[in-house]
Amino acid sequence: MSEQWLTETLGKYCYIKARIGWRGLSSSEYTESGPYLIAGKHLERGVIEWESCDHISDFRYQESWEIALSEGDVILTKDGTIGRVARVDQLPGKATINGTMMLLRPHKEIDYRFLYHVLNGYGFKKLLEDKVSGSSIPHIFQRDMVTLPISFPPQDHQRILANILDTVDTAIRGTEAIIDKLKSVKQGLLHDLLTRGIDANGELRPSQSEAPQLYKASSLGWIPKDWYVEQLENLLADTDPAMRSGPFGSALLKDELVESGLPLLGIDNVHTERFVAEFKRLVTPAKFLQLSRYAVRPADLMITIMGTVGRCCLVPDDIGQALSSKHTWTISLDKNRYSPYLAMLQVNYSPWVAQHFTKDQQGGTMMAIRSETLRSLLLPVPSRDEQRAIEARLQQVSNRIDTEKAALAKMQLEKSGLMNDLLTGRVRVTPLLEGSTP
Repeated sequence: MSEQWLTETLGKYCYIKARIGWRGLSSSEYTESGPYLIAGKHLERGVIEWESCDHISDFRYQESWEIALSEGDVILTKDGTIGRVARVDQLPGKATINGTMMLLRPHKEIDYRFLYHVLNGYGFKKLLEDKVSGSSIPHIFQRDMVTLPISFPPQDHQRILANILDTVDTAIRGTEAIIDKLKSVKQGLLHDLLTRGIDANGELRPSQSEAPQLYKASSLGWIPKDWYVEQLENLLADTDPAMRSGPFGSALLKDELVESGLPLLGIDNVHTERFVAEFKRLVTPAKFLQLSRYAVRPADLMITIMGTVGRCCLVPDDIGQALSSKHTWTISLDKNRYSPYLAMLQVNYSPWVAQHFTKDQQGGTMMAIRSETLRSLLLPVPSRDEQRAIEARLQQVSNRIDTEKAALAKMQLEKSGLMNDLLTGRVRVTPLLEGSTP
């Protein structure tokens, strides 16, 4: 069979319809059951989240019969976030789309799964971007979709391409599900380990309600009897300064930044639990020496005081020479007394830390976190051995998440390359067809 690809307008090989206005339909008419009404928010990773869809009456469904969905349809968003795509592999019942969506029903010459992947490809996304009109609310018109070009091989080839990309999508979704599950496990562990800790047998302590004799009241609530509460200032390293924010004013001027040099870190480097090693501001080695009191050290805590205030990560071990900035607090802890990793988790996730930081809130806006606020921050202190056990348990699940994220990124990159090759005809499909059963 020839592997020649055809290029035609989408409207020649697809039934394309969007809802003509709302016909007076309002959210007050949504029902508890009945035909499904799909909006862009109900599309997740190419799948329709049926359980989160709204419902409408059968009358409302039938009055817009031209957009009633069938299995084998493809839908995409035409307003707001343009080009989010999903396909209808199975219908759980009658379904239609709302005014932000568009229906594409391919004719027999085009496999709907192939069309779905084409609409998710970079080339088609670029065509959509070129057609989008409206500056405040992006929009793609039905008349534009009809005239957009699509290239496609014979149907047997389309099915092979769709099978390949479906297999990759299945692997990607499986990895995403693993990551979501691991994140849920970690959240539960965080709460339990940071409040209950690990006993001498290496087991999670029973809760206070299960074993009240193991706990005592504290200014932070119930904590294990072997723990105590300490202010952050008493857990700082014996360095000068152990806490720093700056440089300020004339100490470092904007025109002293250079294109090649040593990093000046900022809030863009500090994410929740994650240091991003992308350095946009640099200083000369000579300037670094002048400002060395602001130098960061491996395992320092960095806390943002602008943007999303209170976001915290650790400075990585391989940081080398780098300066902190006036938009963050950088803190060196006495590692013999308190784990920087646990302190970072406490800052990010403990409710009492967030409540403590609100002391610096002014006019409903968090302006900054003052030195006094940080110094007076209370932390629960287990023994150092128990801290190490808690840290190891949490890092184990964090490392597993990082491993799965790396695998996901690799699969997504491979998929992007496959789509670029397969959906343009750059890689021939004939050898795959010859090895397939009819």
